[in-house]
Amino acid sequence: MTREQRIAALAASQYGVVTRAQLLGLGVSATAVGRWMKSGRLRALYSGVYLIGPIEPDRALEMAAVLAGGPSARLSHVSALHLWRLLPIEAPRPVHVSVPANRGPSRSGIVFHRVDALADDECTVLRRIPITTPARTLVDVAGMLGTRELELALATAEREGLLGAEELARLPERYPRRRGMAALRRLIGQQTGSDFSESEAERRCRALLRMAGLPDPHANVSVGPYRLDFFWPDEGVAIEVDGRAYHTSSPRFEGDRKKDNWLRVRGIEVVRLTWKQITRDGIATAVLVGQTLALARARRQTAAPPRLPSGTVPRGDSGSVHPNGGP
Repeated sequence: MTREQRIAALAASQYGVVTRAQLLGLGVSATAVGRWMKSGRLRALYSGVYLIGPIEPDRALEMAAVLAGGPSARLSHVSALHLWRLLPIEAPRPVHVSVPANRGPSRSGIVFHRVDALADDECTVLRRIPITTPARTLVDVAGMLGTRELELALATAEREGLLGAEELARLPERYPRRRGMAALRRLIGQQTGSDFSESEAERRCRALLRMAGLPDPHANVSVGPYRLDFFWPDEGVAIEVDGRAYHTSSPRFEGDRKKDNWLRVRGIEVVRLTWKQITRDGIATAVLVGQTLALARARRQTAAPPRLPSGTVPRGDSGSVHPNGGP
């Protein structure tokens, strides 16, 4: 493999980003680095960290910030929260990176958090970027988020299988003096059992359904590759709660439409409810859900029920859901 091929392979593995030290290690002279910068082949993202070529890929800044922090650096705090998709937020700028306390890097565009050495179980790699684990990330941001944001992040981590109940329960003991731990401890105490798998909006939706006297749905049900917030298998009706912090970015919007279409062709009707519909238009929302269930029930009484996708399983505590709607 030639030197140019090695440089290209390295850049491809790092979202188009390379460091000065890496280039020198591949045999590029300091003079050549300067010449490449003048010609535009290299563009400095941070001091000593360059982008190869004119196009900046997604996550290039995050990778560059970690590389700028050194070999022990990890993407962390709100930047890690974004990459783990624990909250619907835009990529934070500046980028947040955790580095050992004895290191003293300073770069414009990066917030370096100087921390005690991270343990092995606090670090991982996500999408090729060294990053703090979901558990450590939640501890780091506990003092930066509001209670509702923190609650949603916790629920998302559990729902996506990124954080187990036992690991969550150990956090207050492991990090007793961390900023924000009091709020995190309260949420951990509140979010036990089935309630932990629900965000605030989902809990309010469940309360609304019960108040309206509607049949209790199954919660957190996996249908094929998707998870449904609430599901009535006999009627083939599902509720998806687009909670308080829900956003309408193009990828999220397109993903929801793909999910709805996948379910629809398999005989499952999806009702999407917003925070406003649940909290401010409760009566109209309950009527909508009740009518949807009644119409679905009537249709199924006159036609053979469609077979549910293989792999339909419950994740909540509201009873069992079996493939094909069986008992």
